[in-house]
Amino acid sequence: MSHAPATTAIIGAGIAGLACGQALEAHGLPVRIFDKARGPGGRMSSRRLEKATVDLGAQFFSVRDPAFRRAVAAWRKAGVVAPWPDSLWEAGTSGWRRHRDDVERLIGTPRMSAVTRHLATGLEVATGTRIERLEPKGEAWWLIDQHDVRHGPFARVVLALPSPQAQALLEPHAPSLAAACEAIIQRPCWAAWARFESPLPALPGVDDDWQAVRLAPEPNRAPAEPPLRFVSRNDHKPGRHGQGESLSLLARLEWSEAHLERDAGDVARALLDAFRARLPDGVTLPEPTALGAHRWRYAQPDVFAGGEAVNLDHRRTPEGLSLCGDGWRGPRVEDAWLSGHHLGEALAADAS
Repeated sequence: MSHAPATTAIIGAGIAGLACGQALEAHGLPVRIFDKARGPGGRMSSRRLEKATVDLGAQFFSVRDPAFRRAVAAWRKAGVVAPWPDSLWEAGTSGWRRHRDDVERLIGTPRMSAVTRHLATGLEVATGTRIERLEPKGEAWWLIDQHDVRHGPFARVVLALPSPQAQALLEPHAPSLAAACEAIIQRPCWAAWARFESPLPALPGVDDDWQAVRLAPEPNRAPAEPPLRFVSRNDHKPGRHGQGESLSLLARLEWSEAHLERDAGDVARALLDAFRARLPDGVTLPEPTALGAHRWRYAQPDVFAGGEAVNLDHRRTPEGLSLCGDGWRGPRVEDAWLSGHHLGEALAADAS
C-alpha cells in the first residue's frame, strides 16, 4: 500500500496528463501520475528497433496557441524538438508533387517520445501500472491497480485517458462525467513500420532526401480504400541520421476501423504494399528486414466535447474527479497539451 504525499493522481502519462501535472507542480501542488505503459508518451511514443527508431503515433505537430508556443519555445531551448519535415510530398494518381505551405511543423528529437520524457522530468510517474478502479473513502480517493495494489489517498483524480477508458472508471462515481465521455467517438488507427538494410531507391522527379509523403485518396474508390494516408522516413528525422533506413506507415482511419481485429503482420504487409503501389513506375522497394504494426484502438477523437476540461459545469465534479485530453478540444498535439494545461491551472486556482 502506497501513501504518496501527492494531492492529485493523474491517470495517463500522455501529453495531456503530463501537461496537467506540470501545471500543478508549478503551483507547488505535487502529483503522482500512473500509466499502464513502460514509459510516458501515449500516442507520442516511439519504438526502438535494431539500428533504427520508429515513431508510431504523431509524426509531427504544429503551433497556433500563444501558451503552447511558449511551452514549445522551452522545449526547443532544451533541445528536445526541432523543425521537421522540410521535404514534404503528396502522392496522388497523377504522381508525386512537393507540398508547400506556411505551416511550421516540429518533431521530438532524437525521437518523438523525447517531448513527453522531457515533460515527465521532475514528476513522479508510476509506469506499468494499470488503474482498474477508483475507490472513494471519506473525502479522499484510492486507486486500485491490476495487481490489486491500492495507491493513495488523493484529494483529486484526473483522468487523462481516451474517453471509453475514462468512462469505465467514472461510471460508478460520476454519471455526468461518464455520460460526457460517451458522447465522444475515439477512432482507431493502425501504424506500421518497415526496416530495410538497403537504402531506398531514388524516385524520378523527387528529392533523394524526401522525408515524408501524404497519400491522397483515390477518386472513385470505396471510402475505406486505399489503406494508407501518411509515410515518413525515420532516419531522415533530426537526431537520427546514420541510423538504418526505416519507414513509419499510418493507415486511414476508415480502413483501420474496417480492419481493427486483423492480424498485425497482415496489416503491416498491406500498408507496405499500399506504399509500393504509389511509387513511380519502375521503382521497386527492397524487401524489409523487420516489419510490424501497432494498433491504436483510441487514436483520434471524431466528435469533440462542447468545450474543454477547464469548463466547470460538466468536466469536473465537486468530489474531485476531472477529465482532460484531446477529446475535450481537438485531435492535435497542441489540443491535448492545452486541455491538460488549462485543467491543471484551474485545479491550482481551486486549491489556492
